[in-house]
Amino acid sequence: MSASDGDSSSASLADTQRILARIDTTRPHTARIWNYWTGGKDNYIVDREAGDQIRKLHPGIGDYALADRQFLGRSVEHLTRDVGIRQFLDVGTGLPSADNTHEVAQRVAPESRIVYVDNDPLVLAHARALLTSSPEGRTDYLDADLRDVDAILERAARTLDFSEPVALMLLGVVIFIEDDEESYGLVRRLMDALPAGSHLVLSHTITSPSMPDVDKAVAFWNENGTPRLTQRTPEQLLRYFDGLEMLEPGVVSCSRWRPVAGAAGGAGAGAGDGLPDEVAMFGGVGRKG
Repeated sequence: MSASDGDSSSASLADTQRILARIDTTRPHTARIWNYWTGGKDNYIVDREAGDQIRKLHPGIGDYALADRQFLGRSVEHLTRDVGIRQFLDVGTGLPSADNTHEVAQRVAPESRIVYVDNDPLVLAHARALLTSSPEGRTDYLDADLRDVDAILERAARTLDFSEPVALMLLGVVIFIEDDEESYGLVRRLMDALPAGSHLVLSHTITSPSMPDVDKAVAFWNENGTPRLTQRTPEQLLRYFDGLEMLEPGVVSCSRWRPVAGAAGGAGAGAGDGLPDEVAMFGGVGRKG
């Protein structure tokens, strides 16, 4: 990972120790459970126990994590290869795993620049070691909250050129903003700062009468884990894309956003690799005109 001036990813040992001191291993955390469900090792017993309990309430919930990851891969690959995007602002990065945003983008265009943003100390600790870059491109990591819009934009500008199109990645992060209007406002402020030709890539856990087990699983999480989750309907998700041109097929189950038939895992995988056709993690991509 390349370093920026000031508060960049190159921190001292004392900084690392302060970061690790922020990690709470006594309560399950959503990023670590997500990591557990996708086969990662960056989790604790408390996370695995909570993850197993949630699976009992809704056995298919682990598929949501996989579908969301594959949606990231397909959307980034499309924007890089077919649209020509070379800059990505990934807010709510989560724990690094296979096919992170920079890996997918730089396979297609090695000169791509990516800025990751997250406020989870465990994510930050791992990002230092795992989020690398091609020699032609650049990656950076910001320790910030989605609500810190001004700080995110100011610090991301050290790596990204906001006069050129940027893909704003908000995968599974606005679910942590409980107030609807606040969440819409945060997304709007970020998109307002980006030029024409920029794209919004967003995914979100939904609530639907056809998926009552999901509501039970989220209720269990909100009683036992941190941070709290807020579900929204597919119709509510469309509001995040107000004023943008939706790319086909619109806001759909992540497993149905341009799946690659017969793919088996990796960036292009989709419903063809054995995931259900419909999962309660929906996503979409919109273009700013």
